[in-house]
Amino acid sequence: MAQVTSADPVDREQLHELAQQLRVDSVRAAAAANSGHPTSSMSAADLMAVLLARYLRYDFSAPENRANDHLVFSKGHASPLLYSMYKLAGAIDDEELLTFREFGSRLQGHPTPEIPWVDVATGSLGQGLPISVGIALAGKRLESADFRVWVLCGDSELAEGSMWEAFEHAGVAGLDNTIAIVDVNRLGQRGPTMHEWDTSSLAARAAACGWDVQEIDGHDIEAIDAAYAQALAAGVPAAIFARTKKGSGVAAVEDQPNQHGKPLADPDAAVEELGGIRSLRVEVQSPPQAQSYEIAAAAVERPHYEVGEKVATRAAYGDALAWLGSVDEKVVALDGEVGNSTYAERFAAKHPDRFFEMYIAEQQMVAAGVGLQTRGWKPFASSFGAFLSRAYDFVRMAAISNADLKLCGSHVGVSIGPDGPSQMALEDIASLRAVFDSVVLYPSDANQAVQLLDAMREHYGISYMRTTREATLVLYEADESFEIGGSRTLRSGESDEITLIGAGITLRECLTAADELAGKGIAARVIDLYSVKPVDADAILTAAGETKALVTVEDHWPEGGIGETVAGVLAEAAASTPLVRLAVTGRPGSGPPEALLSAAGIDAASIVSAAQKLA
Repeated sequence: MAQVTSADPVDREQLHELAQQLRVDSVRAAAAANSGHPTSSMSAADLMAVLLARYLRYDFSAPENRANDHLVFSKGHASPLLYSMYKLAGAIDDEELLTFREFGSRLQGHPTPEIPWVDVATGSLGQGLPISVGIALAGKRLESADFRVWVLCGDSELAEGSMWEAFEHAGVAGLDNTIAIVDVNRLGQRGPTMHEWDTSSLAARAAACGWDVQEIDGHDIEAIDAAYAQALAAGVPAAIFARTKKGSGVAAVEDQPNQHGKPLADPDAAVEELGGIRSLRVEVQSPPQAQSYEIAAAAVERPHYEVGEKVATRAAYGDALAWLGSVDEKVVALDGEVGNSTYAERFAAKHPDRFFEMYIAEQQMVAAGVGLQTRGWKPFASSFGAFLSRAYDFVRMAAISNADLKLCGSHVGVSIGPDGPSQMALEDIASLRAVFDSVVLYPSDANQAVQLLDAMREHYGISYMRTTREATLVLYEADESFEIGGSRTLRSGESDEITLIGAGITLRECLTAADELAGKGIAARVIDLYSVKPVDADAILTAAGETKALVTVEDHWPEGGIGETVAGVLAEAAASTPLVRLAVTGRPGSGPPEALLSAAGIDAASIVSAAQKLA
C-alpha cells in the first residue's frame, strides 16, 4: 500500500494519483447509493488530495485531540469526497465507504457529527465558513492554540449573505488560522453560478474584508501546494479561489450542465477512465502538542433580588450571565450589538476575554456560538428575540449537530411598547419549540431568571430564554428553586373554578385578574408556565381535572405558543376541559405597554372577561 507524508517534496504524479482515487471512490460511493453528488466531489479532488497529504495535521485515531486541525466541508453535499478522504487516511475501509446513504450508516447524505471527525453538520449552504469563524475564534482568542481551520467552500454558496458576514468578521478579528478553499467549479444545481469562473470579482470582495487572496487553477497540483504554503504564511485569514471543472476527469460529465446531485450514468466506464480502483493510503501529518491556556476570571456574586422590587428579566439575564462567567470558566457570551439592551454588556465588563461582539450579524453570531461549542466552550448568544429569526437555519442545523447552544431573546411581544412591531418577537416561542430536542424558558421574575439561566448552563443542547423588556415585580425569593420542565402554582384552593396560565409579562396580568375575580366570587388558580418546552403536563392535567376551564394568556401569536402547548397536553390526555386561548391576534403598533396589552386582549381586564364567561 503506497504512502505519502507531508514531509515529502512535491510529487505531481503521486498527488495526482491520490486525487484520482478520491474521484474514483466518490463515483463508486454515489453509484452504490444510487444518489449523491459525485461531480461536486470530483471538482475538488485535487485540492483535497494536496491538503490531506501535505498540510492537514490530524490524528484520526484521536479525534478528541485538541491540537488537531479542523476540516469543515461548508459544501456539505460533497460528502462522497470527504468520506473518500477518510478512506485514503485509513480512518474507514472500503466496505464502509460503500454504505454511503444507507439506512443506519454513519456516512449520511451530508456530514454530521455522528462521524467522530466531523465537527458540525453541514449541507445547508452558507454555514460552514461562519461556523469555522467560531472555531477559529476559540483557537485565537481563548486558547492561544495553533491549530488551523481548513474550510472547503462552494462557489454557489457565496451568494449567501452569511458567507460574507464570515469573511468580514474573520478579517476584522485577524483570524490567520483560517483558510477558505473555494471550489469555483462554475456550475450550480440548475445551471451556472452567479459569477461562473470570474474569480477576480470574488477575490476582490474577500480582499476588501482583509483576507489574503489567491486565484489558482484548482487542478494544478503545484499551484495548489504553493497556494497552501502562502496561505499559512499570510498572517491574515486566507482565501484560495480555485477554478475547477465539475465532474473533472470524466468526459461525459466534466463541466456539463444538469449533472448535479445524481450518480454517474455509467460509473464503471467512469472508474476505468479515471484509471481504475486504487488502494493508496496517506499517512496524515500528526498535530503538534496541545498547548495549555489560562482563562481570565473576575469574581461576581450570585444575583438576588428582593420580593416586591421591580426588575426586568432582561437585566437579570445580564447579571446572571456575569455571575455564571465566574462560576464556570467555560461560559462565553456573544451579542449582536445590543448588549446595552440585552444586558450582555454586564458579562463583557467582568469577563472581556470571553465576550464576543458579533455586531448586527445574527447569522454569524449564532454560527460562531456553534463553532465555539465544538471546542467545549458554553456559548450564550443574545439579541432581540425578533432578530434571532434571521439565524433560524443556523439554530435548526445546530440541533442536527447535537450542539450545545444557549440563546436569549429580549424585547419580546407587544409589551415592549413604543418601539413598534418591527422589534416585537411574537413568533419566537413557536419557532424555538419546533427545533429538535430544544428547551424554551420564559421566566416571570428576576430571581427565577437567574435560576433558569444556571439550569441552561448545565443543560446540554439547544436552549432558549425569552426575557421581558419591562421591569416587573419580583415574585419569588432568591433561594427558590426552578428546574427545566417545571411550573409554579401561585394561587390555588379547593374551590378553584378557573385556571389561569401565563408566563413572563402575562403572569402579572393573570395574578391581577385572579384578585379581581376573587372580588367577584370566582376563585382562580394561577400557574406560572415558565418552562414552555418541556412542559409540566402534570400540573396542567391536575388543573384540568380540578377546575371547570383553563385560560392561557400569552404575549405571542396564538400559533405555536403557550396556548397550543397546553392544548397539546390536553389532547394527548383526551381531556375534555374547556380551554380559552388569549393571544395577540391583530397587527400591533406603537404605544404604551398597558395600551398594547389591552388592545391585544391579553391584559387583566380581558382575562377577567374570559373567565367570567366560563365560570
